[in-house]
Amino acid sequence: MRTLQLGMCILLFASICFSAPVTLTGTLSGPAEFPPNSSPGTGFTTVTYDAATHFMSVAVTFQGLIAGVTAAHIHCCVSRFAATPTAGVATIVPTFPGFPSGVTSGTYSNPFNMSLAASYNPSFITNNGGTAASAEAAFSAALLAGNTYLNIHTSAYPGGEIRSFLDPVPEPGTALLAITGLAGLCGLRRNRRGQP
Repeated sequence: MRTLQLGMCILLFASICFSAPVTLTGTLSGPAEFPPNSSPGTGFTTVTYDAATHFMSVAVTFQGLIAGVTAAHIHCCVSRFAATPTAGVATIVPTFPGFPSGVTSGTYSNPFNMSLAASYNPSFITNNGGTAASAEAAFSAALLAGNTYLNIHTSAYPGGEIRSFLDPVPEPGTALLAITGLAGLCGLRRNRRGQP
């Protein structure tokens, strides 16, 4: 009976954690590109993905680029520790809709419905199961694993002037929930041991 209760608690906890939106952040720079470059440009991005609603929001600020922006998007799926840490474009091509073009600094914020094929590069869908659902599964798994990066391309650096891998941010509420749940289970076990 105790094992069943413990198992149900773990499943409940896992479902709560999985359904919570995930926030990822990254600091964009030229040295973070592959190969690294000496661009003085910098930027910061926050990406939030909600598996329950299928929505992803992308917010970017950038400044100091050498040349005007030609494109910006998220690439998937590769580890930053790979010998060649580059991957194909996963999101809309040639660039995020409405991303500032031809400028050296700016801001951007936009939501995307990741259950729609229109949110992806068609070749990403083809290479990941052929449907928007299979593309979303591959993309979300890579996001959570830290195997995606956002970069900004310019006319001076067509392959990308600044980029950053997207790192999941630990959520304090989820950590607190886990600690509280474990403490409750330990207390339950102690109380049962004291009973005849």
